Amino acid sequence: MLNIIEVKKEEKANNGITLIALVITIIVLLILAGVAIATLTGENRSINKSPKCKK
Repeated sequence: MLNIIEVKKEEKANNGITLIALVITIIVLLILAGVAIATLTGENRSINKSPKCKK
């Protein structure tokens, strides 16, 4: 009986770590998307420079 309780505690710990890893991954992806959008748009950025280079 004691072993079953210990196994359940370990399962809960693993689920918590998985949830934390998922949240951290989503946050990192959102930050990267924000940086990419800021890099591509705005003044003197990649999208604005490409028409000038063609002229």
